[in-house]
Amino acid sequence: MIRSMTAFASGERATPWGTFGCELRSVNHRFLELGVRLADELRVLEPALRERIAARVGRGKLDLTLRLRAPEGGDALQLNPSRLRELSDLAIDLSARFPALRTEFTELLQFPGVLQAQATDPAALQAEALALLDDVLDEFVASREREGGKLAAAIGERVDGIERIAGEVRAMMPAIRAGQRAKLETRLADLAQPADNGRLEQELVLWLQKLDVEEELDRLNAHVAEARRVLKLREAVGRRLDFLLQEFNREANTLGSKSVDARSSAAAVELKVLIDQAREQIQNIE
Repeated sequence: MIRSMTAFASGERATPWGTFGCELRSVNHRFLELGVRLADELRVLEPALRERIAARVGRGKLDLTLRLRAPEGGDALQLNPSRLRELSDLAIDLSARFPALRTEFTELLQFPGVLQAQATDPAALQAEALALLDDVLDEFVASREREGGKLAAAIGERVDGIERIAGEVRAMMPAIRAGQRAKLETRLADLAQPADNGRLEQELVLWLQKLDVEEELDRLNAHVAEARRVLKLREAVGRRLDFLLQEFNREANTLGSKSVDARSSAAAVELKVLIDQAREQIQNIE
């Protein structure tokens, strides 16, 4: 399945300790490069997060953000009953000796241990974070595949165009060779001194061999077949397609250098245009 390297996905997950928010975005890159921004409580998870992403993403510059928003009502502070009981017993014991002793409620709350934050289960917290990442990764990969399908279709159209032009050049070559032969024979006929027919025929054959592009056309057709095969693979194929484009370009350059006819020259130019268009699309493929 062809995948684009450009994608974005996000999600949220409510937990007893707050709401997780996760964002994952990527752009083109030669290799896999991951930047991570995590809440302090989740920094211990960074190796596991990187491992999960690397298992499903092959290339691209990715940015992962994972944050934890506190629940409504702040940090969900609770009274510590046992601590209050200790303070109450102490106040009763001291009241006989200090009749004027008064304790304000707000002062009581400031006494260490009276208020405590809701206990956090680190293992459960981390499990929730990883579960959210898995959900976001599912959407992220699906987004890459949807965009990859569009890229594959665009590349396939260019490959079809390359095959069409190669066929047109193959069809026109007999007429081009005949025209070049007639042209050369006309020039030889204008020579003041008659030339040896055997030698002329030999030179003519050598000249026409230099113009022959059958091998280049055969290789173009082979590259077309390989490109179509690669586009159907269920793996990262960006580098393989990029190499194939280099081979396409080499054959197009050879066709252009061997051309002695305006029609084949125009075909070589059109081939290079299609190859460049395909290359632009391939730069976005994982």
